[in-house]
Amino acid sequence: MTRQNATPRFSYKGSRLKPLRAFCQVARLGSISRAAEALYLSQPAVTLQIQALERELGVPLLERSGRRLTPTREGELLYEMARPLVEALDSLHTRFREQLRGLDAGELNVAAGSSTILYLLPEIVEKFRRQHPEVRLTLHNVTGASGLDLLRNDAVDLAVGSMLEVPADLVYSPAYRFEPMLITPPDHPLAHKPDLALEDLSPYGLILPPKRLTTYRLIDLVFQQNRVPYTVTLEVGGWEIIKQYVAMGLGISIVTAICLTDADRQRLAARSLARWFPSRSYGVVVRRGKVLSPQARAFIGLIQPQALAPRGYDESGHSER
Repeated sequence: MTRQNATPRFSYKGSRLKPLRAFCQVARLGSISRAAEALYLSQPAVTLQIQALERELGVPLLERSGRRLTPTREGELLYEMARPLVEALDSLHTRFREQLRGLDAGELNVAAGSSTILYLLPEIVEKFRRQHPEVRLTLHNVTGASGLDLLRNDAVDLAVGSMLEVPADLVYSPAYRFEPMLITPPDHPLAHKPDLALEDLSPYGLILPPKRLTTYRLIDLVFQQNRVPYTVTLEVGGWEIIKQYVAMGLGISIVTAICLTDADRQRLAARSLARWFPSRSYGVVVRRGKVLSPQARAFIGLIQPQALAPRGYDESGHSER
């Protein structure tokens, strides 16, 4: 029998799981040293396990890309096959104990940005607390890369928010979609102007989130693509602050309908800008291949998809929610 057709024998200390676990950690973390820390092993031990795996399979599994180790083509294939097995075995004890304790046990960590926590999650959190009062729920107020780092390091079970670009190691399941809205004081010239055009916004100063945030970049992109000039009067973080300043007459703004409440109708005029700006989806983000706890699945189950129907205000400024 040739080596190519022979069944591999993983001889390194007589275990197939150890080399596969070491390989999956290196592929995920991009470093022998970081994998060794995660596995509580020495770096030479991890190196020997990777070498044993490559020797038995007869192909290189990792290659250096800059300062990181990344899987080869063969390594990518093995990673996709081995990761669910390794994670399932590693989480077997935890899953077993969770099933024994039942659904109303343990803790749940959820990452979300301020807007999501303030506008989207209150009803969901209320239902979850009512149904599962013994679960300790922690909401981590983080955005962007910070939230993704928590997901990748398993510091949180899931994240809820909006994503435009989804990395390969994460899974994003959108559940809601919100329209882009122009907000002005009720007596503003644009509040009731018929046939509102993007050019109509040019004479008025915009109040926008900071440039580093996605909302600002999307607004800038749309104006640039349509070759419409615009002016930013003020950059400030937080939808509540932006709405307050618009209500005071300090400028107009373009916000996502998620932040508009029934109370805002008393002090603001809101009109859909869906003709020019894309809607924003909000949903659940988890690490690809992660085994979710019963309480995480219960929380996700409360985030009911709304068929991605836009939610906001109609052209007359009345709430559609």
